[in-house]
Amino acid sequence: MRPGSPSLGTMTVDRVAVSGGDLVVETHTGTSEPIVVVHGVSSQRRLWGWLRAKSPHLTLVAPDLRGRGDSVDVTGQSSLAQHADDLDAVMDALGLDAAHVCGMSMGGFVSVEFAARYPSRVKSLILVDGGVPVAPPAGLTRESVAAVFADRIARTRQRFDAVEDYVDFLVSTSLPLLDRDNPLLRAYAEHDLVDGSVRLSSDAVVADAEDVFFGVSRFRELTMPIRLLHAQWSVGANSAPMYSPEDIERHALTSTTPMMALDHAGTIMTSVGAAAVGARIDEALRNG
Repeated sequence: MRPGSPSLGTMTVDRVAVSGGDLVVETHTGTSEPIVVVHGVSSQRRLWGWLRAKSPHLTLVAPDLRGRGDSVDVTGQSSLAQHADDLDAVMDALGLDAAHVCGMSMGGFVSVEFAARYPSRVKSLILVDGGVPVAPPAGLTRESVAAVFADRIARTRQRFDAVEDYVDFLVSTSLPLLDRDNPLLRAYAEHDLVDGSVRLSSDAVVADAEDVFFGVSRFRELTMPIRLLHAQWSVGANSAPMYSPEDIERHALTSTTPMMALDHAGTIMTSVGAAAVGARIDEALRNG
């Protein structure tokens, strides 16, 4: 960490200059070396609240990616490559030469791109239901990405007069298996909202989703250790998973953790999922 870093158990917020503005980064200081954590396409840094609760010993460096949360006003085109360059700037600003990197969903794909562009900065990757190349869902085209992600985009066009209304919206659309009364979910929702509006760029969501499904993955270039955790379902019980058994077999991954009875969001936004992710991070810290 940079000189004068905070004492254990503290939280600091930094603003890091990137192309188009300032990226806001939250660091929770535990007893471990820093782990850079990268959220998903329509998410923000409070996604990691469940992981902090289950593994308070971990030092987590959690940016709001451009177009999300406190970084919503960062201008310029959003892409996996741009997010990777932003992470490079974050590590420079915080005095980190190299770190383990954990990415969830689209954040996994950002982490892979970052590791390919800046391999000396990444000790290992922990990928949570993302990052490993996967074919687009049947029928998905570049032109239909906005329609497929309509529920994420819809939240940017609505006003929510109460946090509870927004939590209800989230649970009724993309987070059906989560406990709407969980205080961590409320804190997550509160971070999204300012004056009833959701701080999320619909343009960034569409551009990044297009890049995930139709961009060129650099996954095969990577040489650092990779650990994948993958959910049994996508959105809700009994839905088709993001990664099929055939997908896992095709990439011949040596370290995979199936997350049974969890959907995509539940891999990190539940105590069970967060505990599993924390265990794989601990393994990476021990063994590289």
